[in-house]
Amino acid sequence: MTDSSEELQQRLERVLLGGRRKYTRLEVAEKAGVPDERSRRLWRALGFATVRDDEVVFTDADVEAMRTADQLVQSGLIDPSIEVSVTRALGQHLSRLAEWQVDMLWELIREQPELGRSERQVTRLVDRLLPDLERVQNFVWRRHLAAYAGRAFAAAGDNVEARTEVVGFVDMVGYTRLTRQIGEDELSRVLDSFETLATEVIAEHHGRVVKMIGDEVLFVADSPVDAAEIALTLTERTSADESLPAVRAGMASGRILSRFGDVYGSVVNLAARLTSVARPGTILVDRELAAELAEEEAYELRVRRPVTVRGYNRLRPAALRRAQEAPTGMFASSQQLAAEMLGLTDPVTAAPAETTESDEAAPRPRRRRRGRLL
Repeated sequence: MTDSSEELQQRLERVLLGGRRKYTRLEVAEKAGVPDERSRRLWRALGFATVRDDEVVFTDADVEAMRTADQLVQSGLIDPSIEVSVTRALGQHLSRLAEWQVDMLWELIREQPELGRSERQVTRLVDRLLPDLERVQNFVWRRHLAAYAGRAFAAAGDNVEARTEVVGFVDMVGYTRLTRQIGEDELSRVLDSFETLATEVIAEHHGRVVKMIGDEVLFVADSPVDAAEIALTLTERTSADESLPAVRAGMASGRILSRFGDVYGSVVNLAARLTSVARPGTILVDRELAAELAEEEAYELRVRRPVTVRGYNRLRPAALRRAQEAPTGMFASSQQLAAEMLGLTDPVTAAPAETTESDEAAPRPRRRRRGRLL
């Protein structure tokens, strides 16, 4: 590439920002009619670095964006008390998207250096790509709006932010060890494969990905059966894939608080704790979810001995698996299981307790022959 990376960055910046930098932050606030302190808070909430009052770093697009944001608040659509929180959520989600897109653009230019040799070529490249990216983003956003609006209006009268759902975590076993055994390219491939698989399975069974946390996916589902299918299918498909480590899962059912794309509450914490004590290939569920699944003939649940985890004393999970053709024993009766999970009867026997398996002690990721789930 004949030009320096810094010069190319400056050219890209001019194209992406829609013009040259010519305003200070104070000038943007004045032109947009937004108080100085408020403009400062919004800028920080978006995740941008703090700039000096005399730095000329803003464009006409910044003025228009600030003015539009102010109009949304003034119209009553966004409550002033959550303005910064909304802005922060928007900045965090879009920054991740932007990072991926810039990496993609840089890889394209690196592979075809002639694309970045002049501002004209860079401008043509970006001008050609941006409209398509914007159209796709707008379409996906609208589809998600439609899907969420459908769920919200179907539950008319309920609190949209606080509702009863199933929360689940599925994580790869031995991830820390894996990162020391393989190179960056292979690690990227493993993470991409897991994320692709998780996203597909969760969507197929009507769940929603809350977030990917490195080697772990956090999801929610409206129905217990959908949640069970997500966890079981993910476990089965990772087990069948030689290139992926084994996974373990924890799920709990109850009231959650949904806020700016994330979920909170004791149910989320409980699902995370259950995941931490599950063995590879095992799915642990709390008493509430086990009771809800007890009448489903497609599944078997076995109560585990009480375990103590951070924040929960004598937590009594159940292990979930698909029903065998002819289930026998004390758990052949779903009514008996439901009564036991609700504490109405005493179990005749107890299955062995689940023990915590640390990343370091986990089996090698490529080992496919694992013990039975229960």
